[in-house]
Amino acid sequence: MAYYAAILHMIDAEKNIEVRPHHIEYLNELDRKGKIFARGPFADGSGGLVVYIADTFEEALSLAENDPHVVHKVRRLELKEWNI
Repeated sequence: MAYYAAILHMIDAEKNIEVRPHHIEYLNELDRKGKIFARGPFADGSGGLVVYIADTFEEALSLAENDPHVVHKVRRLELKEWNI
């Protein structure tokens, strides 16, 4: 099991407000399944961070790419394996 940091760079701040409830619902479900280590927005409004717990990079990528913020192109995804 490894940790993967999904940096979600803001693309469309206005549309972000509309999509945010779906994003939070999606992450809450993954949190219940034990797939989230940490999450939250950046203080400067430039985006946010989700740290996924996954067995492989491919699994983490799938989780991150299915985030409504990524699906609706509100934020640009950058995914990296993270060593704690």
